[in-house]
Amino acid sequence: MLLVAVLLLGGVVGRLAQLQLLDHPELADQAAAVSTRTLTEPALRGRLLAADGTVLADNDPTTVLTLDPSMLVELPEEELRALVDDVAAALDLPADRLWGRTRVCGTPQAPPAPSCFTGSPYQPVPLAYDVDPVAALAVLERPEDFPGVTVETRPVRAHPAEASATHVLGYLGRPTAEEVDQGLAPEALVGRAGLEQVYDEQLRGTDGRTTVTVDPRGVVTGRLDHQDPVPGLDVRTHLEPRVQRRAEEVIADAVSSARDAGRPADSAAAVVLDVRTGGVVAAASWPDYDLDVWTGGISHEQYEALLDPEAGSPLRNRVVGDTFPPASTFKVVSLPAALRHGVDPEREYPCPGSVRIGDRTFTNYESEAHGPLTVEEIVEVSCDTAFYRWAHRNWQDIGGVNQDADLRDPYVLLAQDFGFGEPTGVDLPGEAAGRVPGREWKRGYWQATREDSCARAERGYPEEPDRARREFLEQLAEENCTDGWQYRAGDAVNLSIGQGDLAATPLQVASAYAAVANGGTLWQPQVAAALQDQRGQVVSQLDPEPIGDLGLTRRELAVLRDGLDGVNTDGTGAAAFTGFDLDSYPVAGKTGSAESFGRRATAWYASYGPLPEPRYAVVVVVEQGGIGGTVAAPAARDIWEVLRRLDR
Repeated sequence: MLLVAVLLLGGVVGRLAQLQLLDHPELADQAAAVSTRTLTEPALRGRLLAADGTVLADNDPTTVLTLDPSMLVELPEEELRALVDDVAAALDLPADRLWGRTRVCGTPQAPPAPSCFTGSPYQPVPLAYDVDPVAALAVLERPEDFPGVTVETRPVRAHPAEASATHVLGYLGRPTAEEVDQGLAPEALVGRAGLEQVYDEQLRGTDGRTTVTVDPRGVVTGRLDHQDPVPGLDVRTHLEPRVQRRAEEVIADAVSSARDAGRPADSAAAVVLDVRTGGVVAAASWPDYDLDVWTGGISHEQYEALLDPEAGSPLRNRVVGDTFPPASTFKVVSLPAALRHGVDPEREYPCPGSVRIGDRTFTNYESEAHGPLTVEEIVEVSCDTAFYRWAHRNWQDIGGVNQDADLRDPYVLLAQDFGFGEPTGVDLPGEAAGRVPGREWKRGYWQATREDSCARAERGYPEEPDRARREFLEQLAEENCTDGWQYRAGDAVNLSIGQGDLAATPLQVASAYAAVANGGTLWQPQVAAALQDQRGQVVSQLDPEPIGDLGLTRRELAVLRDGLDGVNTDGTGAAAFTGFDLDSYPVAGKTGSAESFGRRATAWYASYGPLPEPRYAVVVVVEQGGIGGTVAAPAARDIWEVLRRLDR
């Protein structure tokens, strides 16, 4: 028995020696880690500024009612809920919303993000933002009724300018769990769209750090170390507030007018570029929304509404994120392609109301015939049948359906040279690449969809109530099943007038027209112009970047420009520019009306000016809004009025 006791005592002494002598450093580190926490003090976020210094996104103080995190540990849940209910009643706010703020995202009974709490468990829990200071004072004066409740002043994002620039500026949100694991503080605000996202690191600055001690319950008991935060940099943009505001107004008005006329007008966009640098002077997307909905924490219901397709998905940026067939605005590509294939700019060509190609009839808008026209006049009146014939002849000469590569097709190659089918590289997130539907693309698409096309060819479209559309879809499925890889004459002629499977963003079209205006240089569109400190000193100048060349000869460029010059005086844009002083401020452009089976026409207008030394390119598109010359061109004309006044 004595031997057993000695052995046990020896084991205890040995273990104590190990802990004190051998494992002491490691255990001390672990103990320190358990008893200290590092808190983050977010740096003041940099501002977003217009070209003239107008503040587009700022930091405004707001009154925030907070709860000491120790209350989450010390109070039973029913008492905590009663406290939150009392606070909500005193502030006349929804109790469930405040209660959701005390629930950590991802835990049981927590509301969906972003309504739950994403902050640190060692810092005050924000129950309500933008609280009425008088109501907050009434709560503070009764600490016995509201234990642990305090009031703080915190900076929140504010947007003081009249021009909202919603989709360009973007918004802020809390970091995800993955981002926190990668080093972001839970209470940080992170850019989630627009410039806020692209320049988030520069805007955010360097957070301050405070090391505190905590007791076993997690309650803070002292402070060990502190580093002050360093403010973020301001981002100065190329945006011109008056042009931006007018662009937002005109596309909203265009949608309203189109809907009054019985058309869906699902969405709209307008973009203005500086043709000399690629600077984005204005970029507007509709439907729009109020950026301040993010201030103080958006509710789950509000967030779902911003994503709702029935409401037009207001979060989507149509300038860069949506693609449409560019219709006749694409003739800036097709005309040089036709010239390269032998079209003589010195002679006239017939413009009949319709032409027969293969077993299909292709028509002008409303089948209108114009008789013999010069090449410039063909552009002015947007004669589709002339372009059909030119493209069909090109298709035949390079091999028809037997040609399986695009290397000899000037229409496809020039489209790519103009920047279609690739992102422009603009400093905005969510940019779509668009599509140039050449032979290689069609083969790849056929291979990816053949199985579904064959299944549809067999069973048809019984769920489609419209007979004409059902028969069209069935015929299309049969063709795609058997030989859908072939690049047919219809594909070639549709491409020539910007229809078919061709897809482009409004920004891509604007970039192409800017290149025509400046003599052939494709500039990378850029919203931001410089990064500067809080005193206005430039830290980094963001220089313009050329990304390509149209590769047009002087003759090709001159013929193209001559055609575009007459659109607003003698062509499809003339009605929209009636009363505009084109003599002193000439503007060249092109209308477009993209048509798809079962949908209303999408209205386009693309332009540049003033001539002879253009400075701006302006593009407007209204999805399912109607005819380009009557819907999009008048909206663009209003933007040009503002630009003309700015240039005086």
